[in-house]
Amino acid sequence: MENKQNGQLGGIMAGALAYVFWGVLPIYWKLVTNVPPMEILAYRILWSFIFMLFLIVCLRKASMVFEETKAILLKPKTLIAIIVAAFLVTGNWFLFIYTVNSGHVTEASLGYYINPLVNVLLATVILKERLSRGEIIAVISATIGVLILTWHLGSVPWAAIGMAVTFSLYGLIKKLVPVSVWTGLTLETMIITPFALIYVLFFATNGLMQYPSNTNIILVGAGVVTAIPLLLFATAAKKISYTMVGFLQYIGPTLMLAIGVLLFKESFDHIQLFAFAFIWLALIIFTISHVYSAAKIKQLAAVAKQQS
Repeated sequence: MENKQNGQLGGIMAGALAYVFWGVLPIYWKLVTNVPPMEILAYRILWSFIFMLFLIVCLRKASMVFEETKAILLKPKTLIAIIVAAFLVTGNWFLFIYTVNSGHVTEASLGYYINPLVNVLLATVILKERLSRGEIIAVISATIGVLILTWHLGSVPWAAIGMAVTFSLYGLIKKLVPVSVWTGLTLETMIITPFALIYVLFFATNGLMQYPSNTNIILVGAGVVTAIPLLLFATAAKKISYTMVGFLQYIGPTLMLAIGVLLFKESFDHIQLFAFAFIWLALIIFTISHVYSAAKIKQLAAVAKQQS
């Protein structure tokens, strides 16, 4: 029981750190607004793959990744799942970069506020995870907030919905596919790297790394700021429930919203504030529900131990 609780705590911490990384990422992409979104995406993929190779060599995980990769090649379903995951996360990256660098950080935050609702839907329908009464109330409250935000925009926020769906499906695959964190991310970036390299060499407006040195450094760093939170997320997805993963994700869009409004001076009126109040209420209810459930489980475990 104690090992399981420690594992869950580690998973929660890893998930929280991943979403803090993603929450402040708009600041990073704003540093390269002079680079077209498709080129940023291509460099993000290339340097993520190189960084993953560097990590697995330095941490002496290369042989493990190699052996696991050979095993995956003999399992067509697992291989297909990893390929699908690679394209899903690539699509998510492009939508996020495009939305942020178009000056719509608050809309990007909306996408990641919708994401946990999709996570909960997938968790209940596919994973058959049961929601407590508090979780159900939290989901309803968050849904109301998201619907108000969607109505306030006056049009269907396709980019936000696209980000939510692609990342929710990606997270589901990461939870279900029996592949280690290191092998999974290395293979995902490796699968997309040839496409990224072809784009940079033959279709980009500039040649390979032909930007000013400060821009090139930021593009190289894109591999680091991409791989680290994904490793943390993959760790969390395997250690905690998918519903918990979904609600931890509110950390990211909340930080994005604050950055969009306070740093980039994007509009935020009273209707948006009203909508976000429902979302923040959902977070409070969800947290209280989980604290209560954890205390109850601990109490039951103590009683069972005494009886034995």
